[in-house]
Amino acid sequence: MADYTVNAPRPRNERARNWEYRLYFSVIFALALVTGLLTWSWRGVTTGKLPRLGPVGRALADAHVIAPIVFRS
Repeated sequence: MADYTVNAPRPRNERARNWEYRLYFSVIFALALVTGLLTWSWRGVTTGKLPRLGPVGRALADAHVIAPIVFRS
């Protein structure tokens, strides 16, 4: 039988702590924004075309994907 007293399963929609999630999200967003600005401007210079999703939108999308992964592990 499984012992649920030590590692009790958490509900799926429960986040660790709101302030901690926001802190990780903002750090990941800042790093993704810097990288996104560099990549976006480099692509504009080299190809003459800009991606459909701008650097802020791309950074938000990346932060929304990466931040929950931090809390799953």
